[in-house]
Amino acid sequence: MLINETIITDIKIIIAQSKDKAIKAVDYQRTLMYWHIGERIFEEEQKGKDRADYGRYLTAYIAKELEPEFGSGFSKRQIELIRQFYRTFPIANTLYSQLSWSQYKLLIRLNANDQREFYIAETIKNNWTVRQLERQIHTSLYERLLMSNDKESVLAVAKKEKLPSDAKEIIKDPMFLEFLGLKKESAYYERDLESAIITHLQEFLLELGNGFSFVARQKRIHIEGDEFFVDLVFYNRILQCFVIIEIKTHKLTHQDIGQLQMYVNYYDRTEKLPHENSTIGILLCADKNDAVVKFTLPENQKQIIASQYELYLPSEQQLMAELNKELENFEERDKPKKEIQ
Repeated sequence: MLINETIITDIKIIIAQSKDKAIKAVDYQRTLMYWHIGERIFEEEQKGKDRADYGRYLTAYIAKELEPEFGSGFSKRQIELIRQFYRTFPIANTLYSQLSWSQYKLLIRLNANDQREFYIAETIKNNWTVRQLERQIHTSLYERLLMSNDKESVLAVAKKEKLPSDAKEIIKDPMFLEFLGLKKESAYYERDLESAIITHLQEFLLELGNGFSFVARQKRIHIEGDEFFVDLVFYNRILQCFVIIEIKTHKLTHQDIGQLQMYVNYYDRTEKLPHENSTIGILLCADKNDAVVKFTLPENQKQIIASQYELYLPSEQQLMAELNKELENFEERDKPKKEIQ
């Protein structure tokens, strides 16, 4: 008797999906349990609010009583996290079943509500794992996007309240490529970096942002008998356009910008369909001079973006200092010029 062998594959998929749903359901119930424990701790704290050290005493007492019976999940540190969890999310129906307790532990460490809302929206939208969320927080994704956008636009795009109208709303500068495993001290050719990106394509797509899919590597194009090779070609379904990436391991020059502009023009005139938007070009470079970019390109152009890459993650203090400096420069450039008296 002939049996359709796909039945086994289908059943395995059903089993895997059911297991995944069961794990998520259990984790969500655990999250709710911690929320209710946090609520009870908060209620008890209010009774002793005249005592400044009552909160610390209470968490130590609860841990002492619960940890021997229920394990390390109820250590003093964990009880303090549960207490902080309730204070950060005081309304139960604002909790998301798509988020795990491990992800909530990362989120409650964030100080600003806008920052927290952004990472919640992005985690749910992109189905980030705990590791992916941790990396995005550690590399200050929110702050990097703020460097070229206002807070309202960044949050609106994350929450799907608006579609990005400008590539800068989703493309980051700098880009962190520490997952490539390349040492900063070594000299690399463009092809070395390109090969490493292809090897780690999934991580690179995550760093690129929302809606990107890989199209081609070393795409050959012919222009009146001359042959050129485009490093990397992607398509962004949100922006509905091709995205060309040229890799430069040296400091950016105006010749590099001109080369990328030619590729962008070629795609706009020969590859782009009538319903698609204009091609975006990204110069991924080791170092750049914003003034060179500014004066090489026409004013108010939105198709060419220069983004500096970093091969390692700086410390949080170094990263935030650099981001704050860039934000201050960005705000200064955006100030309207005083009229000449």
